[in-house]
Amino acid sequence: MKPIIETKRLILREFQKTDAKNMYALNLDKKVLKYTGDKAFKSVEDAANFLKNYSDYSKNGFGRWSVFLKSTNTYIGWCGLKLNEEGFVDIGFRLLQKYWHNGYATEAAEACIDYGFGTLKLSEIIGRAAIANKASIKVLEKIGLHFWKKDTFEGVNEAVYYKITKKLKNENIYKNRR
Repeated sequence: MKPIIETKRLILREFQKTDAKNMYALNLDKKVLKYTGDKAFKSVEDAANFLKNYSDYSKNGFGRWSVFLKSTNTYIGWCGLKLNEEGFVDIGFRLLQKYWHNGYATEAAEACIDYGFGTLKLSEIIGRAAIANKASIKVLEKIGLHFWKKDTFEGVNEAVYYKITKKLKNENIYKNRR
């Protein structure tokens, strides 16, 4: 496994066709998809086709990445950056339910923000969530994003947008070190 990002507890790497069963299981959980506007894959083969046709890495140089526990090499979900339909770079994350409430989404998302600003030299990253998805909003706030606006996106009618700029991220780091 060639990691893109490594944290204290996690490894993030590009999607591979071997992730199909895990992606299928992740999207099969109605609680995982509840606030996303996405539909579940109909089969493992559908998930495999999604992975086969996933072109963000070649088009943009980044994308969503599979997330694994470093200690056991266990798949727990995905996290990463994507150039969305509005032209913004968007942080997103989705974890298997049994790994919720352990700080993994925050850890992975914060590492992706650092990667976006440090390695990719992005100047701004946004995050979007359904207004009712309090847990995802909390993660966005914990990683330094600030409320920007209410809007809609990809099948989510009542959503909030959060954003962070590289300058703001650097100011937050400075404040935390004083």
